[in-house]
Formats: sequence, structure tokens, C-alpha cells
Amino acid sequence: MTAALHAEWTKLRTVAGPLWLVIGAAVLTVSLSAAAVGAAKCPAAGCGQDAVRTTLTGVQLGQAIVAVLAVLVIGDEYRHGLIRTTLAAVPSRVTLLAAKGVVVAGATLAAAIPGVLGAYLAGRLILPGRGFTAAHGYPPLSLTDGATLRAVFGSVLYLNLVALLSLGLAAAVRDAPTGVGVVLAVLYLAPVLITVVSDPDWEKRLRQLTPSDAGLSIQHTVGVADLPIGPWAGLGVLALWAAGALLLGGALLRLRDA
Repeated sequence: MTAALHAEWTKLRTVAGPLWLVIGAAVLTVSLSAAAVGAAKCPAAGCGQDAVRTTLTGVQLGQAIVAVLAVLVIGDEYRHGLIRTTLAAVPSRVTLLAAKGVVVAGATLAAAIPGVLGAYLAGRLILPGRGFTAAHGYPPLSLTDGATLRAVFGSVLYLNLVALLSLGLAAAVRDAPTGVGVVLAVLYLAPVLITVVSDPDWEKRLRQLTPSDAGLSIQHTVGVADLPIGPWAGLGVLALWAAGALLLGGALLRLRDA
């Protein structure tokens, strides 16, 4: 396992693309969050907005970048035929996928931690000037507040789970462009399709099962009792999706020829 980890880390750090994706994920997460809090307004007390969730809006864009990063870690090797060389060096396919998972998780953390903390700082600095003040029922954002800490920490976990889900799906489809398309459809298209469901009970059930909808419930700090699924339960649903995708990808990796 140590040799496999070293090999995967060497491949990741010696190619320019992954580094730029890590930087891009962090920068875009902060940028979109800053834009979102800059556009938000709370002109009077009781405006009812979720300041923390607005602050973490950029995670919804950052997830696309970390998903692409995870897909390319294995998808590019299939596209260029390098997977045969990789498997010759690491014959155990389970070990190979596990090593890729560890490396992907590490790279995602390198993007998620500064990205999410940067978004949080942007909200803390900008929101008071947009009317989110103590007089309107919004004290300054603070990580000493349990709900805020849960949303920030949970957003970092969310991005890592999205990356692992993407890695598993990419291992299953064995093609980078197809993998990116499948992952982005799961993250963005599925929630849109749910909006056309007319039955509110079915809509609620689908939102409880959709990876992005369920997972992003971790960011809510207002009206939590009215969510289709609770914050930690929703993140648990995403974790199950990620585990299932990795199991599927690992099984197909073992059963199929390179």
C-alpha cells in the first residue's frame, strides 16, 4: 500500500493539471461565496435568510472542480492507455483504488479547507455591511457557534465525499469525459429534475436520496426541522453514495480487463 500511495502521489504532483484544479476549486469556492454574500440583503429584523448557508454558496461550484479532479485521477489513465502500466506496477486492483482514494481525498482537502474557510471569512467580513447585523438578529459569524461550525466542517466533508463518489463512478465507466458527464449529472441535473415532480411526498423522498440535495443539508442553520432530511443524516446519505460508487468501481475494476 505504501508503494502504491507513493506512486499515486508522485503522479498527481508531477502533472500540472491537478495542481491547477486544486487551486481553482479553492479560488472559485471563495469567489462565488463572496459574490453571493455581496448580493445578499437583510434590510430589517426577521428577514429570515440563512446567513451561513449563503456564505457557503461557493461549495456548489467548488464541488464540480473537485469532481473533475477525482475523475481525471483514474479516467485519464484509461484514456491514454496508461492503466496497464499502473496495474503492472500495482497488481492488486483494490489496493490501487484505495491508494487513489487516499490521494484524491488529500488533494480535495487541500482545496476544501482554504476554500471553505475563505468563504466563511468572506461572509464574516461582508455580511454585516449587507444588513446582517445583531440588530437584525444576525450576530457576527463565529465558529464557536455549533450550527456554524457544523456547516463549515460539514462542507469540507461534503467536498471530500463528492470527490470519492466521483472517483468510484470514474472507475466504473473507465472514461474521463463520460465520467465527468455522469458525475455532473448526478450533482446538478438530478436536483433540477426533482423540481418537476408534482407529488410533494415523492419530491421529499427524492430529495432525501439525491446525493447533492441530501449532502448540502449540512449547510443549513435556519429551518433545519423543515428540511427533507437532517444535516448529518443528509451527509450520511452522500457517504453511502460514495461508498457504493467505490464498491461498484472496485468490483468492476477487478472483474474487467484493463
